[in-house]
Amino acid sequence: MAKRSKLGRFLDKEGYNITKLAQMTGLNKNTISKIYTDSSYVPSGATIKKIMKALRSLDPSKKTEDFFDI
Repeated sequence: MAKRSKLGRFLDKEGYNITKLAQMTGLNKNTISKIYTDSSYVPSGATIKKIMKALRSLDPSKKTEDFFDI
């Protein structure tokens, strides 16, 4: 299995993949893929906001700091 970021590990555990998250957020699959696998990559604020909105639909208690080192 490829290495995963904190976000990637959470989504794997929840049964979500890059395609599903791309659909939920409206973001490009390449962007999602980078976020999924590269733990040192920090996306833009707008991208983080879209991702967190989608994640909170899965688990309202999730915080940005759970997935991104900002």
